[in-house]
Amino acid sequence: MGFQGDEESSAPRVSSKSQFRFNSPLVQVFLIGLVCFCCPGMFNALSGMGGGGQMNTAVADNASTALYTTFAIFGIIGGGVYNILGPRLTLFAGCITYVLYAGSFLYYNHFKDQTFAIIAGAILGVGAGFLWAGEGAIMTSYPPPDRKGTYISIFWSIFNMGGVVGGLIPFILNYHRTTASSVNDGTYIGFMCFMSIGALISLAILPPSRVVRDDGSRCTNITYSSVSVEFVEILKLFLNWKMLLIVPAAWSSNFFYTYQFNNVNGVLFNLRTRGFNNVFYWGAQMVGSVGIGYILDFSFKSRRTRGLFGISLVALLGTGIWAGGLANQLRYSRHNVLDKLDFKDSGSDFVGPFFLYFCFGLLDAMFQSMVYWVIGALADDSETLSRYSGFYKGVQSAGAAVAWQIDTHHVSFMSQLVVNWSLTSLSYPLLGFLVFFAVKEDKKPTDETCKEANSCIS
Repeated sequence: MGFQGDEESSAPRVSSKSQFRFNSPLVQVFLIGLVCFCCPGMFNALSGMGGGGQMNTAVADNASTALYTTFAIFGIIGGGVYNILGPRLTLFAGCITYVLYAGSFLYYNHFKDQTFAIIAGAILGVGAGFLWAGEGAIMTSYPPPDRKGTYISIFWSIFNMGGVVGGLIPFILNYHRTTASSVNDGTYIGFMCFMSIGALISLAILPPSRVVRDDGSRCTNITYSSVSVEFVEILKLFLNWKMLLIVPAAWSSNFFYTYQFNNVNGVLFNLRTRGFNNVFYWGAQMVGSVGIGYILDFSFKSRRTRGLFGISLVALLGTGIWAGGLANQLRYSRHNVLDKLDFKDSGSDFVGPFFLYFCFGLLDAMFQSMVYWVIGALADDSETLSRYSGFYKGVQSAGAAVAWQIDTHHVSFMSQLVVNWSLTSLSYPLLGFLVFFAVKEDKKPTDETCKEANSCIS
């Protein structure tokens, strides 16, 4: 028997009137946002510095390849693990692997041996698969169907505040180290402290059977799961036409990180300025997620129309930003590297590349929030959505593993940019097709359903 049946029988009888109840979708999404603030948020800040805060990017490239290789596998099966173990064990197991990964770079600072970092990366891939499958299930299934964009933007804003704070850590601690080749020990220790707090917060997440929406409905009617059921259902995803249409978007959504982190932020700016840039990169993500969340929930009455409009808007913005990236990339290459820019000393030369990097963060949040909204619109129960989210993260991580190895093999910056631009551009019409043919209009619960649900929780 899985976690849901056990929790269902012991679920407390509570009022569903306040949004700020501990078992409300809003509070639970807020908590999963805090978990991701502390763990993936700090990981993003670490990666965003380029080379994991090291001048030699090879260690981060190889560790990231190991990470995303295992992530690709365990991301796909993570939804099944979530359905069997429940959110607390799944998320906690995922969180503690982030602490180990940050610790491996602290070790590398002293011993310059990649082995620990690569092993820690592979272990983090397993944990990240668990965490993100659980996060995807919570974020897409707990909110009311007509407010999923809003809740996704709330989550994404809290999560990316972790990147903002995480960007401040290396910026402040390395402010006077303008010629340093790697960040100091305190930077990695700071990341580890935040990640440990995230692991503790994950224990406060409730299973879907105990989360009650304001209308009295619960987030799932599934009572149990098993290894055999999950194995079969996960295999079916590879023949599911809806999931196949999401593949290009999933593949590209972390593929561009390598180019942006290593070959824009890492190549063009000095160490302290990378941390400064990351504060604004992840801050832009908060702005982007709120903007696209509002559009996907409130721009039109029809949910299908909102989805198509949101995809079109992101496509238009993405085309403009990647065009700006092309103009920037024409100025330098692997064999023609420019002098490092500093946010204080480089004057107007700093502004253009900085603004481009800011826009990359804006686009990332809008793109991924849009994809999550589409996934959330395909179903309502957490069991199905945990599998869909796991599939998305698995494919996403496979793309990231390839991207980090492409960089390790010194593929030209221009080639990486063209591939990234092409993959994201391919995603838009496929997502539009999926929304048009698979997304149904919002359905409010009937009075009978609400009365029945309220009678169970009053």
